[in-house]
Amino acid sequence: MASELHGGILMAYVITDTCTKDELCVQACPVDCIHPKQDEAGFAEAPHLYVSPDDCIDCGACVPVCPTNSVFALEELPPELAHFADVNAAHYN
Repeated sequence: MASELHGGILMAYVITDTCTKDELCVQACPVDCIHPKQDEAGFAEAPHLYVSPDDCIDCGACVPVCPTNSVFALEELPPELAHFADVNAAHYN
């Protein structure tokens, strides 16, 4: 559940830098909340994908399809990767 606040934004899921931008999570997402996609501006420059905290419905569909285990529920984000919550939030600020 998106119950924690990071960077001024409530969020449920965070994508980390091991993301390969393969878009399997994008395909699994029922509400189109993971960006940028290949056909969107900024895709090539983005180091990884980001979950939109405003659009995410906290369904978790993105987690099991990620081949690099780069998607975490916020409360399960390992301490050494905690800064990615702020990175994700900053992307949408």
